[in-house]
Amino acid sequence: MTLYGVGLGPGEADLVTVRGREILENADVVYSPGRLSRTVALKHVDESKIGDLDFPMTRDEEKLRAAWKEAAAEIAPNARDGDVAFVTLGDPNVYSTFGHLRRTIDAFHPEVELEIVPGVSAVTAFATAMGVEIEAGAGLSLREAASGHSPTGPDRMILFKVTDAPATHEGLVEAGYDVTYGRRLFMEQGETIVTDDPAEIDERDYYTLAYAEKESLEVEQATAAFLEEDDATANDGDSSGEPVADGGEVAVLEHAEGCESGDCGGHR
Repeated sequence: MTLYGVGLGPGEADLVTVRGREILENADVVYSPGRLSRTVALKHVDESKIGDLDFPMTRDEEKLRAAWKEAAAEIAPNARDGDVAFVTLGDPNVYSTFGHLRRTIDAFHPEVELEIVPGVSAVTAFATAMGVEIEAGAGLSLREAASGHSPTGPDRMILFKVTDAPATHEGLVEAGYDVTYGRRLFMEQGETIVTDDPAEIDERDYYTLAYAEKESLEVEQATAAFLEEDDATANDGDSSGEPVADGGEVAVLEHAEGCESGDCGGHR
């Protein structure tokens, strides 16, 4: 008898994890905090199993606490008697509403067993959607950028909730960043946009993020040497006349780095 916090992933129904889908299919009730998460959940469960919860759009903390207490009081009896899922886009522990429910359940219904099922977060999905590579050893910071805020400092940042892209862009460019924006990445609801022009996404949309990288940032990867070799050099053999297939200084360096990181098993 458990309450499961299930991450639905970035928004496309087929990006829900296998574990998450199994929990949804077997749960007695699946609670959804919003329209978008409900739409994704309905691809995996019948509508008769969906339990909707009402959360006010407000910054008033008293009203929000009252809403979470009411939600916990609704969920707890069902979680004591059976298996219940609370779904959220992304991952339940990353910029998610689930944290509020977990703390409320812990405070008022500590007898309820709780388990979290991770989901694909925008933290990772953005890299594929926007064609960005975060190299091994690279630093990356998560920041919020609502209402035109332009956080600066780290060489690389993912900015969430970019609701005023032109204002955010101005501050980031002044601080020396190159910026790419992504809106509704891997989401079936609404238009997906990837652009470096903030004017293309100047209307407010909560599901907008940005990737900012310092213009002066230089990252030298061992395999970058391959791009610098011309065909003649690439086909040259070693001093014994044998072609260099997987040896040489670059390959040895990469092998050492991989082993140091614990990636030697099978060298896959």
